[in-house]
Amino acid sequence: MAEPSTTPVPATDTGHTLRGSIGIAGIVFLVVAAAAPLTAIGGALPVMFAISNGPGVPLAYVVVAIVLLLFSVGYATMSHHVVDAGAFYAYVTRGLGPATGLGAAGLALLTYTAIQAGIYGLAATTLQGLITHYGGPSLPWWVLAGVLLLVVAPLGYRSINLGARVLGVMLVLEMSVLAVLAVTILVKGGPEGYSAGSFSPAGFFHGAPGIAIMFAVASFIGFEATAIYGEEARSPRRTIPAATYIAVLLIGVFYAVCSWAMVIAYGPSKVEAAAGGDTAGLVFSAAARYLGTAYADIMNILLLTSLFAALLAFHNAIARYLYALGRQGAGPEALARTHRKHGSPHIGSLTQSASAAVILAVFVLAGTDPVLNLFTWMSGLATVSILALMVLTGVAIIVFFARNRVDTRRWHTRVAPALGLAGIVGVTVLVLVNFTTLISGSVALASILLALVVLFFAAGLVVARFTRASRARGLS
Repeated sequence: MAEPSTTPVPATDTGHTLRGSIGIAGIVFLVVAAAAPLTAIGGALPVMFAISNGPGVPLAYVVVAIVLLLFSVGYATMSHHVVDAGAFYAYVTRGLGPATGLGAAGLALLTYTAIQAGIYGLAATTLQGLITHYGGPSLPWWVLAGVLLLVVAPLGYRSINLGARVLGVMLVLEMSVLAVLAVTILVKGGPEGYSAGSFSPAGFFHGAPGIAIMFAVASFIGFEATAIYGEEARSPRRTIPAATYIAVLLIGVFYAVCSWAMVIAYGPSKVEAAAGGDTAGLVFSAAARYLGTAYADIMNILLLTSLFAALLAFHNAIARYLYALGRQGAGPEALARTHRKHGSPHIGSLTQSASAAVILAVFVLAGTDPVLNLFTWMSGLATVSILALMVLTGVAIIVFFARNRVDTRRWHTRVAPALGLAGIVGVTVLVLVNFTTLISGSVALASILLALVVLFFAAGLVVARFTRASRARGLS
């Protein structure tokens, strides 16, 4: 069998292709910003303490990081042979064929569109709270969501280098305030002293560890986006693997240390009750107690910038998926056009901004709550969708290296990918079993959201069939 091409498919419009010169640090900024560390620690972590395994939460982050590292071995190895803005879509296409690849593209668009829409709801509510806290008027959340969209849109329209710089500054700030808080707590200690029980099997299996794993996976959404920027990276065959490993390790270690610090701050025997009594303010109350109320106020402000950074990161990811689909003929040809000056997928960016506005309008007209409904439902939907996409990608990686003898390293092409796939399948089962809890909804709502995952995958298969039929007519 012939060796597969390792070069990206050329654009089909005026000859323009994606341009950029981001290095390892820039891609890590883009990816970790999507994970929104301050949002994960300030928002999701207290919920995990309250309803999962309490003081055993830190080990859940470690377990998920190990699974994702194993998955990343094959993912990063395949990036040597497939450099394409379609990332998961491109990988599944090369491993399992164009039809399944377009099904994967449907899942990718669903994942990033859903999580970004949910973050708009949470970010607008956060901004609303900050404005009223400092004496401003109480503006409707949807007005503030519109303002955020109008700021994200031009940044996503321009060169990826600009977006990477903006995200880099925001990411350094939010991770710095969390790091200072964690170090302060670890130095001063807590009411029950220090305990390594959070990293013991007994601590992990306390309560409901499956729910902890489920929330931990949701906190990593966006790590896989490294390959999306391959065509805009310097030396992508070196940059993408390094950025992938660094991003997973950075997120995993950072979350584990910060969550352990929170356990120490409140005490292993009291952290569950504290989180249940003050879920929204748990981390910020600890910041006020250890570093003062002014520091807690700064963290609240940086929570907004954390959410904004995630919005921009997911905007960039969606625009590049749309670009890849347009280039392959699975979407309108205009999506494959790149800006003459910025080298960005500007049509895809404009399309993404418009689709985000439409989704927000639907939730506004339905009178739903921006956090309890928009954010919770969409983040739960994105979690299931990304896991389904990762299962497909894991299978595609194994099949690709089995069919194409382009790399003979067993660990990189067989063993690690198989272990990573097994771990992802296990996590997917846990999420499906606990999905109603994840979305804080009913069985009926859970069924509707899961049906959307199936529908978007099926839509990709239908598009593939019509695309093949159209090409056949064109050749006849």
